[in-house]
Amino acid sequence: MPRTKIRYSIRLLFHSFPTNLAKSFWKYNLLFHFIAITATYLIVTTNLDWDYYRSSVDHIYLQPFFFPAVMLGGLLPIGVPVIMYFHGKKKNNERTVNTSYAVAQAAIISLIVSSLYKAFTGRLPPEMFDELSVTDISNGFQFGFMRGGIFNGWPSGHTTTAFAMAVCLMILYPEKKRIGYLALAYALYVGFGISTNIHWFSDFIAGILVGIAIGLTVGKSFLKRFSEN
Repeated sequence: MPRTKIRYSIRLLFHSFPTNLAKSFWKYNLLFHFIAITATYLIVTTNLDWDYYRSSVDHIYLQPFFFPAVMLGGLLPIGVPVIMYFHGKKKNNERTVNTSYAVAQAAIISLIVSSLYKAFTGRLPPEMFDELSVTDISNGFQFGFMRGGIFNGWPSGHTTTAFAMAVCLMILYPEKKRIGYLALAYALYVGFGISTNIHWFSDFIAGILVGIAIGLTVGKSFLKRFSEN
């Protein structure tokens, strides 16, 4: 690919990137973050996280059905934009190409936002494969900076990314309901799946809300870009 095309692709991928990142926390989007924090507090303090965890351990036979969600949640944010991009280029469909950049940017912002939250909250992950675990660590937050890393913890990055991409697709294809339903079904599968494996239930709920804020912001930004071109 010529350098000019590479520079053009990078420019589209990061279209209004700083603005979209900031707007994910701005005005009504800030409310989604506030609700995510409030919901997490309520879920943790009412022991719902621990009860959900124990129920997941008791129903361990469901693990083979939900475990693929971990892999899908990590692979599809990369695969979907790439497939959409090449499909759009092959069909000379600028709308599809624009959408490929939109969902890719939504995934990148989701990774940044969820990683920042994790870096400062340091939440301990559940021990989903330890059936003998009887110690409630669902309230195990290590507030500070990088006390728990950025791979585990609150909110769920898988869920945040899945819902950000799903909402983004719904905004860019409002007339194609099937796309929206499939995207939401995928996002819910990923969210519920990781909540029975590597995350607490409240990580999943928070990921939904933060993902919606990001998806709304990026979707509207790229919809405006496509409409003006």
